[in-house]
Amino acid sequence: MITNKQYQRLMSEYEKTGKMVVSAMKADVHPQTARKYVEAARPPAELQAKHIWRTRPDPVAGIWERAEQMLSQAPELEAKELFEYLCAMYGPEGGTVGLALRTFQRRVLAWRLQHGPDKEVFFAQEHLPGQVMQLDWTNANELGITIAGRRLEHLLCHSVLTYSNWEWASRCQSESLLSLRQGLQASLHQLGAVPERLQIDNSSAATHRMGSGGREFNPDFLSLVQHYGMKPQTIGIDCPDQNGDVESQNGHLKRRLTQHLLLRGYRDFETVEAYDTFVVKVLHKANDPRRARLAEEFKVMRPLPPTRLSEYDEASCRVSQHSTIRVKKVTYSVPARLIGQEVRVQVYEGQLKVFHGRELLLSLGRAAGERRAVIDYRHLIEHLLRKPGAFAHYVHREELFPDSSFRLAYDRLVADHGERAGRLEYLHLLRLAAELGEAAISTLVGEYSGPAHPGKWRVADLRRYLGLSERPTVPELQLQPELASYDALLSGEVTHVG
Repeated sequence: MITNKQYQRLMSEYEKTGKMVVSAMKADVHPQTARKYVEAARPPAELQAKHIWRTRPDPVAGIWERAEQMLSQAPELEAKELFEYLCAMYGPEGGTVGLALRTFQRRVLAWRLQHGPDKEVFFAQEHLPGQVMQLDWTNANELGITIAGRRLEHLLCHSVLTYSNWEWASRCQSESLLSLRQGLQASLHQLGAVPERLQIDNSSAATHRMGSGGREFNPDFLSLVQHYGMKPQTIGIDCPDQNGDVESQNGHLKRRLTQHLLLRGYRDFETVEAYDTFVVKVLHKANDPRRARLAEEFKVMRPLPPTRLSEYDEASCRVSQHSTIRVKKVTYSVPARLIGQEVRVQVYEGQLKVFHGRELLLSLGRAAGERRAVIDYRHLIEHLLRKPGAFAHYVHREELFPDSSFRLAYDRLVADHGERAGRLEYLHLLRLAAELGEAAISTLVGEYSGPAHPGKWRVADLRRYLGLSERPTVPELQLQPELASYDALLSGEVTHVG
């Protein structure tokens, strides 16, 4: 059977030349085939006989009637599961069903096209320039980013203009109001203008549940969008397709980042700032082809307000006798010199800044996920060495294992030296980590604690291997006082001078 294009070329050439062989060559068909179509003067679709007969027995004839009944009762049944069920039910009596899965799947598809339920219809929407920015969070852990060898658990707060598809994204830890404030302001100030409306899903960062079962906007979220003169709007509950532009761009952004990571050759970054710079470069490159449509949006968008809202919350708290503070239901350790002091804490999305008055005392990494305590062993190690017995039942003891190699080291030291001596050795190991940095000794600690290292070991062995001098210790004094002189003194007269 020849194609319609070949048939048209054949008939056209034959009308011009009247030569069958020449026309057949130009249409790339055999002369006998060409003669058949020229004499019939009918296109291939009409000349080809309808194939209504079977060339072999129907392999699913034995089970198809039952399959139709079950599909009518439960149209959502999947073809493969239904096929396996019917094969198990009918066995050899069903015919050659064991070799007919693809035939059965095609038969089910044909049945669905004729008798199946309607699918959901999505209606393409008209987007006007400068009207809507959609915002959403997307989990970026699948990118496999590491910072100095440690996995970076993070989200991207992603904003998209629905008309031009211009986009911007900021790294964050959670779907919180702080990450929303930071991400939205980063997008707007990068854009340099303000669209008419901000559309967001029913995240708890923007909405809360009402007694009637619906949701309404949070006051803090409303004050944020009102500062920029935007009108907030949300989507239906459990209807992410209504935020379709940003939902679609979430996947495109992560695929684009993945491609650039593959071209880069590795996924490890020295610092989170270096990773942020990488993301910014990818976003700039993605936005370059969108500048023409973005120019149309700039014509109708409003300028930014003169001020930018602070991207932190403030909290006041007193440093407890445990050398900790509690901020937003999470416990953080601080240096013991601050015990008893009232401090002011600026709570950012990814960090805490601790002030006394106007003086910045220190910055702390903020807890991510479900973590309920962030204890830095550097704040406590000297005090634990003075009170080593406190380590055994310390409430936040698990926070004093920086990574799995330190946990393995603790178990090995306790097994080698016993509970008390092993715990003391581990505290000396933490002191060594505080001196050199845990990253500098983590690999070595893992090697010493693994099965490949025979015999017992102590932290002093690590110090000697690293070429470090032993820390000075207080010598043990063996005092044996001569008591006879005291007896002589007491037996004599004691004169009191008034």
